[in-house]
Amino acid sequence: MRNFELALMDNILSLHTDLASGRYKHGGYESFFINDPKRRHVHKANVRDRLLHHAVYRLLYPFFDRTFVADSYSCRLDKGVHKAINRFRSFANKVGKNDTRTCWVLKGDIRKFFASIYHSVLKNILAEYISDEKILALLSNVIDSYKTEPDTAVGLPLGNLTSQLFSNIYLNRFDQFVKHRLKEKYFIRYADDFVILSENKIDLQKLIKPLADFLNSELRLVLHPDKIFIKTIGSGVDFLGWNLFPEYRTLRQTTEKRMFGKIKENPSPLSLKSYLGLLSHGNTYKTRQKLLNDYWLWSEIY
Repeated sequence: MRNFELALMDNILSLHTDLASGRYKHGGYESFFINDPKRRHVHKANVRDRLLHHAVYRLLYPFFDRTFVADSYSCRLDKGVHKAINRFRSFANKVGKNDTRTCWVLKGDIRKFFASIYHSVLKNILAEYISDEKILALLSNVIDSYKTEPDTAVGLPLGNLTSQLFSNIYLNRFDQFVKHRLKEKYFIRYADDFVILSENKIDLQKLIKPLADFLNSELRLVLHPDKIFIKTIGSGVDFLGWNLFPEYRTLRQTTEKRMFGKIKENPSPLSLKSYLGLLSHGNTYKTRQKLLNDYWLWSEIY
C-alpha cells in the first residue's frame, strides 16, 4: 500500500495504460483467515487490483442494482441486515394476520456459496447484460484471477469488492425464480441465507424440491441439507444473527457470547458504542446492562 502511494500518479497512469491497451492482467492474492464468527478464508488483492475493483463496482453497481428484486438485502445501498429483519417482521404480521394465524417460515442456506460459484455461469449471465467484448474480457480477467482449486474455474474470493456484486448478480436468477416463477410474495434473501413465509406449512414443504432443482440446474449450487427447516415464527426463527419472534427479537446466543468475549479482550469506548448500537435493534435490556457491567469491569482491570 505504502509503495503504491509513494508513486501514486505513476501507478495510476500505468494501470490506465494497461487497461487501454488490453495488457492488464490481474495479480495474485494475499491469503489469511478471520474468525467472525466462523473461520473464513479471505484472499486480498494488491492495491493496484483493488483500485480496479472499485472502478468496476462504481460503474456496474447502479445498473445491476436496478435489476435486483426489492427483497435482496446483502451488499446494497439503503439495505442491510436490520432492514431485512424489519421486512421479516412486516411479512410475519401480514402472513400471521397480526398474530391471529400461524405463520410458517421456510429458511434455507446455500452450501459453500462463494466457493461454489462457477465462472462460466457467471460470465454467461454478465454477457446477457453487457455487449461490449472489452468489458466482458476485463470482467473475465477479474473473475478468473481466483479459483477455489487450481484446476477448476470455480469460486470467488471473499476479499474482493467485486465479489459482493458478482454474487448478487449470480443469485438474482434465484430471486427472480422465487418471485416470478414460484410467485412467492414473502421472500427475503441476504447473501446465501433466505426465508419464505406462508400460512401453509405443506405449501412450503412443496417448495423445497423446486428450489433445490433450480439452484442445481441453473446455477450449479446446492441447498445446505443441514440448514434448511420449516418452523413457526411463534417458536422463534434464527435469521441474520437474531432470534425472531412475532412481537420481539433477541440476539442469537452465539452472537451474544462472541460479543462478551470481544468486550473482554478489548474494552474500548468504540467497541462498547458499536455493540450498544447493535443491541438497540432488539429486545435486549438485560443484555445491555450486562454488557455495560462487563465493560466497566474489564476497563478497570486493563
